[in-house]
Amino acid sequence: MALSSFIMVITGIVPIDDLGSAIDLNVVLFLIGMFSLVSLAESSGLLGSIASAILYKVRDTGVLLYVFSLLFGVLSAIAVNDTVALMGPSIAYSLAKTAGYNPEAVFILLAFSITIGSVMTPMGNPQNVLIAIQSGIAAPFIQFIKYLAIPTLINLFVTTYIVKKIYMVDPEILELSAVPRERVINRRDALLASIGLSSAVAALVINDIFELAGLPHISERGFIPFIIAAGIYIFSSNPRKTLASVDWGTIVFFITMFITMEGIWRSGVLLPLLGLLITQRLGDIEGILAISGISIALSQILSNVPFTKLFIQYMHSLGYGEADTDLWITLAMASTIAGNLTLLGAASNIIILEALESKFGITISFTRFLRVGSIVTASNLAIYIPAIYI
Repeated sequence: MALSSFIMVITGIVPIDDLGSAIDLNVVLFLIGMFSLVSLAESSGLLGSIASAILYKVRDTGVLLYVFSLLFGVLSAIAVNDTVALMGPSIAYSLAKTAGYNPEAVFILLAFSITIGSVMTPMGNPQNVLIAIQSGIAAPFIQFIKYLAIPTLINLFVTTYIVKKIYMVDPEILELSAVPRERVINRRDALLASIGLSSAVAALVINDIFELAGLPHISERGFIPFIIAAGIYIFSSNPRKTLASVDWGTIVFFITMFITMEGIWRSGVLLPLLGLLITQRLGDIEGILAISGISIALSQILSNVPFTKLFIQYMHSLGYGEADTDLWITLAMASTIAGNLTLLGAASNIIILEALESKFGITISFTRFLRVGSIVTASNLAIYIPAIYI
């Protein structure tokens, strides 16, 4: 992405003077703020201790996978999916080893759960951040929860059921005393992280309520997590370490992606393809079905974040605006669920796969993931689409 952005600038497709307007600082600061808070939560041991404490209390292996899926789904909705994907494999491996699960089943369920859980909030994944900020919909946090929370929770249970059936996981009662207990490493930082994350979520919700009520509110929502994180830095035990642990690779990716997608949009190179797929502004059910299909397909080719950035611009050009909440929500849902179809559909899948191969010597083939993922993706869409339409 860095090379392509360089080409866009050096060829004059995106002039240097236009870079300031091409890069959405609101999105960038939102990500830096959330990554900072989550980095502190992870390094302090807060996330790991929460996960292991909950899983440790469940002894029925049939129930355990459902709890596992729900736990990581909810965590990814709050803590950004890629970060949860970094901490998840170690817990998943310990769980599989102790409970006697097929490790592949647990890791695939981890990938699915992280993707599905991240659907239901604006901070769950980067493409949702883009849509929440650039679509123009009012009170995005509340709208995401309103449309997506219930179907997401249903999908987490349905997906777990599918994985259990495919991998023939039989319920049994076992002793989980052998499960490694992850504990809080730094109580001060854990407290700060919990305060920061809860404050960010609360501030975003309250800000949305103010907007719906017609009261003064912050229109540049990306600044909210950033300001909260800046305050937390002051009191953390090692601010430099926390700052260094931020996923700067993703931040740089976003900056260069903004430039690249702006260049692609200005060049019009993909407009003929998009024009073949959707030529005009469509109504509710037609638009939901069309956007879902296009998002699933093109996210496999362009990757979901660049696709979402490009398609937001295309939807605006067709006349979609802040009143089309259900269609923007559809774009968020489908571009995210595309990650359940193939390994390449989501960055979190690659993060999990790399951890499996480097730490545990386990690999999941592209075809194996696709075989299970196609069933899961179809089931997810069958639940999400009616929920959004109704």
